[in-house]
Amino acid sequence: MPHTNERLRLLVRGLVQGVGFRPFVYNLATELRLRGWVNNSSQGVAIEVEGQRPQLEAFLLRLQNDKPPHAAIHGIEPSWLEAVGHAHFTIRPSDENGPVTALILPDIATCPACLDEVLDPGNRRFLYPFANCTHCGPRYTIIETLPYDRTHTTMKDFALCDTCRAEYENPRDRRFHAQPNACPHCGPHLELWDGQGQTLSQNNEALLAAADALRSGAIVAVKGLGGFHLMVDARSQEAVLRLRRRKNREEKPFALLYPNLDAIEADCYVSPLEARLLQSPEAPITLLARKGRDQLAAGVAPANPSIGAMLPSTPLHHLLMREVGHAVVATSGNRSDEPICIDEREALTVLGPIADLFLVHNRPIRRPVDDSIARLVAGREMVLRRARGYAPLPILLPEPTDPLVAVGAHLKNSVAIASGTHAFISQHIGDLETRTAFENFRRVMADLQTLCAIKPQRAACDLHPDYLSTRHAQQSGLPVVAVQHHYAHTLACMAENELTGSALGISWDGTGYGLDGTAWGGEFLRVDQDRFDRFAHLRTFPLPGGDRAAREPRRAALGLLYEIWGTALFDHGELAALRAFSRQEKTVIQRALEQRINTPLTSSAGRLFDAVAALLDIHQQSNYEGQAAMALEFAIEKDVEESYEVTIRDPADTAYIVDWQPLTIQLIDDIEMGVSTARMAARFHNGLVEAMIAIAHLAGEQKVVLSGGCFQNKYLCERSIERLRSEGFTPYWPQRIPPNDGGIALGQIIAAIERDTP
Repeated sequence: MPHTNERLRLLVRGLVQGVGFRPFVYNLATELRLRGWVNNSSQGVAIEVEGQRPQLEAFLLRLQNDKPPHAAIHGIEPSWLEAVGHAHFTIRPSDENGPVTALILPDIATCPACLDEVLDPGNRRFLYPFANCTHCGPRYTIIETLPYDRTHTTMKDFALCDTCRAEYENPRDRRFHAQPNACPHCGPHLELWDGQGQTLSQNNEALLAAADALRSGAIVAVKGLGGFHLMVDARSQEAVLRLRRRKNREEKPFALLYPNLDAIEADCYVSPLEARLLQSPEAPITLLARKGRDQLAAGVAPANPSIGAMLPSTPLHHLLMREVGHAVVATSGNRSDEPICIDEREALTVLGPIADLFLVHNRPIRRPVDDSIARLVAGREMVLRRARGYAPLPILLPEPTDPLVAVGAHLKNSVAIASGTHAFISQHIGDLETRTAFENFRRVMADLQTLCAIKPQRAACDLHPDYLSTRHAQQSGLPVVAVQHHYAHTLACMAENELTGSALGISWDGTGYGLDGTAWGGEFLRVDQDRFDRFAHLRTFPLPGGDRAAREPRRAALGLLYEIWGTALFDHGELAALRAFSRQEKTVIQRALEQRINTPLTSSAGRLFDAVAALLDIHQQSNYEGQAAMALEFAIEKDVEESYEVTIRDPADTAYIVDWQPLTIQLIDDIEMGVSTARMAARFHNGLVEAMIAIAHLAGEQKVVLSGGCFQNKYLCERSIERLRSEGFTPYWPQRIPPNDGGIALGQIIAAIERDTP
């Protein structure tokens, strides 16, 4: 089948003006027979290229690899869009509109030039873990206020030595006005501490001792760019399990830090686009398929066919990993549901019960910033957690707005502030489950407003009245726009795909407060300009125990079966979900279902995934969010095409109902016949995708938007895209903004711009 034309928009930040970058882009695009344009903007260089997919991918890869010798790329933001029919390629006049966002760039991974110096025995920065230049290094995590001068950063107390000052003041030097510039004589230094904060060694000796400790199985808390990592040898099962016990993290996968790309490729399959992502200035944790013959401890990612891998992003991490020589666990240095530690004295208290040693430095961190997480979905990058390397870069808005703030959701929270045509999205904040997490939310929101010099005149929040973020907005004294959760998901995806007009939004997640006061989560929304209607939704079912069902898939399964059979479900004692309860527990649940005690109705796709995972005896209880649904995805037999039946009911006066009852009955029949779990998992996913196709035909909308946490499921997302395209629809899905609740704040901004929200 011939390739169809696509459009790739790129914003390239860094030293890319005045170095021959636009002529280079013109020649590269012409060579690859691509059409579009390039121009300088206040944010860097903007590029649009249009053509067939292989040539566009080659353009993206060569843009970094073949750039002019004096150019330095700090970041590339790719967005895949619909073709618009460019006739040829041109160099457009410069665009001076928009904010000069170079002033608040995100933190940038170590550039090759600085790394060469750190590894050169003849260089004065040999083995110096804080080398940087204007092409790389800390930005967002050290800036205190604008303008971005050294006196306004956490480097202000480090007086430049004569040599560093000469570099800093020389326009021909790549360290010209590099605000964090430093060397071993005048800059920060390392120390290795014991659990009481006593100094054991300093500088390179401290780094070597930390590497020895990691190789011997110790847990080392390492102060990095935006906070602490907890590190341990990824090959030692005993060490990994000790970290799990101390951190109280039973099974959730750990991220791994590797010394180089070759080491990652020894353990994982890495495509050229995935290699680009790993080696990009953003350097996110990238989800990769495991080869299955690695030397990693089983406890790193139990029962998970993927690895979250990243490469070093600072000289400190490069030097440490060169000494260790193999992968280490590098998980956030925090307690559960709390922000990562950024201060070494605080870390002694918070991480003291976890870490054996502390590798610290004396460069203060202004704000906590986690590692970002991304993966490749349908050939495009999908950011799952937007933090280091991405925040607080702006998103272009479809139309100008007065100053406003959006407070996001309750889980995976991020906040946003907007003015004019740009929205600035904060780094990932996390779940607002604890006092310290909520305090961090308030700090980040105030900090973003100060840094962007925007004083909001309105606030946007989630419709849920009990979210802490919602309450904060209502107590702010600002006029408040409350935005339905799944509408916000859809709007966020539409905004980054530059989509206007009407569309069908398929928004699937764990839960969101509905307009009728019930828990939504399996929604088909018809969106048109400044409004939406609930065109269809998954059939509702009760959740015995309410919020407990999110942690116990077996409860979702019983609610699902009760909706079909009533109390007769308890006669099916052979089902795994029933066997998972004691007789007393079943009696209590039966009474609760009959009397409707704490059994809220939900249309949640996430809970439907949980219920099926329990019926297949994959997971009866979950140790972390999404565990059961992830395991159900991992179980899929990829080459299965058949699907379970899902019927569409038309109640005439309300939304269409996507009825999963036939699917559930067929699933149970297959269980009784001994069909493999892999085949049943595939049929379940395929059945849901066919339901999407049926609703899309009924809605009659050409544009179909996929959003919500369920579309982090790679199989579900890619099959949905494939089937929608084969049926003549145009699918859109998240790229730079997370599909999960980390994208809610942007959707709230868009809704508030329209103002007249339902």
